[in-house]
Amino acid sequence: MVIGVPKEIKNNENRVGLTPASVSELVNDSNTVYIEKSAGLGSGYFDEDYINVGASILPDAESIYGQSEMIVKVKEPLPTEYNLIRKGQIVFTYFHFASSEKLTLAMQEREAICISYETVEDHQKKLPLLVPMSEVAGRMSIQQGAKYLEKPQEGKGILLGGVPGVPPAKVMILGGGVVGTEAAKMAAGLGADVTILDINMDRLRYLSEILPPNVTPLFSSQDTINRLIKNTDLIIGAILVPGAKAPKLITKAMLKDMTPGTVLVDVAVDQGGCFETCVATTHENPTFIEDGILHYCVANIPGAVPITSTQALNNVTLSYARTIASKGWKEACKSNPGLAKGLNIINGQIVYEPIASAFNLSHQNLEGVLN
Repeated sequence: MVIGVPKEIKNNENRVGLTPASVSELVNDSNTVYIEKSAGLGSGYFDEDYINVGASILPDAESIYGQSEMIVKVKEPLPTEYNLIRKGQIVFTYFHFASSEKLTLAMQEREAICISYETVEDHQKKLPLLVPMSEVAGRMSIQQGAKYLEKPQEGKGILLGGVPGVPPAKVMILGGGVVGTEAAKMAAGLGADVTILDINMDRLRYLSEILPPNVTPLFSSQDTINRLIKNTDLIIGAILVPGAKAPKLITKAMLKDMTPGTVLVDVAVDQGGCFETCVATTHENPTFIEDGILHYCVANIPGAVPITSTQALNNVTLSYARTIASKGWKEACKSNPGLAKGLNIINGQIVYEPIASAFNLSHQNLEGVLN
């Protein structure tokens, strides 16, 4: 198969779809791999590194899309890339369709084979291609939250861990999944007073066993959230409904109950955000203030640490890319039901129901398309 890796063009997105080590494996499988010029620089890889393992360098995105059967990316295609995508072309990346009707309609129009990292499942119904970036984003949410609590950043002016004789900051984490758990570990390690909320009692029991004493797992309810926000300094939104829009757990009206300078970090922004006032921001302009409350809603948080993120992502995506390349998308998905869950749009038809529900669009049964 001919595989192409374009340079990411999202604001300050320095990750790359394939590392030279991954390219080496794909080339050894008798695939042809094209890399857009300078695509790997942000992650520390030079064009020569790719050439040395058998890839060819092409000058621009048009060449990559024009000559490739499968595109391997990190982030969703942006509008300038829509028309480069061809009918029947496989695009393997993070799409997060439920947060963008424009992207959904564009990929339907292009009639591509859209396989989304974030909805691929393993045999335990977990999301193996989302986990490493969730780990990075969860940890970074605390780094960023701690920074923006500083007064020069327009936060409250509170040190997350406090010092002897002065209490630490109070951190509330909405969601006890991978993002929330990693955020809790980081915040606890820095000495914060942490509360993590979830609606799954089995998960709460697990969290109570693995997290340190300065983390309190609580059952999530609107009453609990309303009570806690009055005295919380940093709130992390870590809600995930696979492939669907995140529920809005913090409304605009609730901002008035927070003290000015409170920091909200919405890691769920890729799925529309779990704060009603969430508007996607960039690493270049990461924050905004609404009713005295500082919001950090960067849609590609792991892109700020691309060397770590690219390697972590390739550790889990490569085996799937190799399977698709060797068998073709249809046979690969027939033989691996978990990979089939990654199929979101096929030849213009939405085959992942949560996306159709998000925009009241028609939905095609996946089995009918595969058979």
